[in-house]
Amino acid sequence: MKFIDEVTIVVKAGNGGNGCISFRREKYIPRGGPNGGNGGYGGNVIVVADKNKNNLLDFHHKKKFIAGNGHHGKGYNCTGKNGKDKIITVPIGTRILDINSNLIVDILYNKQNIIIAKGGSPGLGNINFKSSINRTPRIRTNGGCGEERVVKLELILLADVGLIGLPNSGKSSLLCAVSSAKSKIANYPFTTLIPKLGVVQTNNTSFVIADIPGIIYGASNGTGLGIRFLKHIKRCTILLHIVDLTDENLLNSISIVRNEIYFYDKKLKNKPLWLIFNKVDLVPKNKLHTIIHSTIKNINYHTNYYIISAVSKSGLNKLCYDLSKFIINYKKFNNVK
Repeated sequence: MKFIDEVTIVVKAGNGGNGCISFRREKYIPRGGPNGGNGGYGGNVIVVADKNKNNLLDFHHKKKFIAGNGHHGKGYNCTGKNGKDKIITVPIGTRILDINSNLIVDILYNKQNIIIAKGGSPGLGNINFKSSINRTPRIRTNGGCGEERVVKLELILLADVGLIGLPNSGKSSLLCAVSSAKSKIANYPFTTLIPKLGVVQTNNTSFVIADIPGIIYGASNGTGLGIRFLKHIKRCTILLHIVDLTDENLLNSISIVRNEIYFYDKKLKNKPLWLIFNKVDLVPKNKLHTIIHSTIKNINYHTNYYIISAVSKSGLNKLCYDLSKFIINYKKFNNVK
């Protein structure tokens, strides 16, 4: 299945129905007066969040969404029927951007809904124009036009934990080891071509973890998979920077990933980040302490760090427990449900 996380669509709300010119014509009731009804409201285009959706594939082929027009008013003071709303369902985490006005709305919880194109107002029938000096008004108004917008839908995954790191550092292996997610794992760049999500269960709680692909040198400028998936780390509560203990240029590799995410968005400097040393089972024990100590001493920032093996699952229980405790405290402090 394709993973579509950006689409541009056109939405058109319905036009309002026209008002009616009509006069009461009944036997024995002379000069019955005007009785033309109003038109109906045009239908709205409404976006609704659906927790069961995980990408924007539905919009890959269908690009235009049109709501129903309001019906015209009729005689006997009959108001026209309102136009039918057009409902568009999107995944939680979708950002809606109006191309012309740059208005941005984020869809962040299940069943959240927002009107992105408002239907036209109804036209008035001639009954509304009756007055003491105009007993037989032959005036009515047309319904208003519904709004039409060009809208960009951009999915930014909602995950508690984001896994970042160079290709082959073990992000996919870690995701598979701590959750039921199934990722393709191999020893070549870009094994993971789309973000993958997994749910981690602990004694305290459960949390969502995401494997973010494509971070290599120059990614923020479009190299490799480019910045296409870097946006998915924005909404993560915490980032885990996975590094390969067998990497001969460990410090340089750490610097590459950190620089790329900060070049992409300077605000990410404020996001919590833990350093995860992976593949401990491939490093001789007499060299392990030296590698860890030298790395921590020479990086220019303070961070929590963990030593693990995604393959043998060494150190994963401690990591998951600390993550769950951190996420619980974070959500409690920030009043996040």
